[in-house]
Amino acid sequence: MAKRVLTVDDSRTIREMVAFTLRGAGYEVAEASDGPSGLNLLKTTKFDCIISDINMPGMDGIAFTKAVRATPNHRSAPVLLLTTESDPEKKTLGKQAGATGWLTKPFNPDKLIETVRKVCP
Repeated sequence: MAKRVLTVDDSRTIREMVAFTLRGAGYEVAEASDGPSGLNLLKTTKFDCIISDINMPGMDGIAFTKAVRATPNHRSAPVLLLTTESDPEKKTLGKQAGATGWLTKPFNPDKLIETVRKVCP
């Protein structure tokens, strides 16, 4: 059975690129356009890995990660932050929120697959 990945990003292009890359590597991928939509999907579906942008309107990726960590079914699921941010302070906030790892945009498809395989064997 394929591992399930949730990608949360307000950019449709980025979501589609992540989904295309991961589906090509054998993953089942669901997409959400913002944090609240992602949290709604977490209520009904068990995901093996979650990939979230940081800079999103309404609920940013840091708040989303904190909310994921408060969700019993996904408390220990790997959360990767995929973002244009490179500020060390943002990385620290991400780790404090419970993020497992950090990838920068634009992402390298091979690096994305390698990282997902590492955190979600």
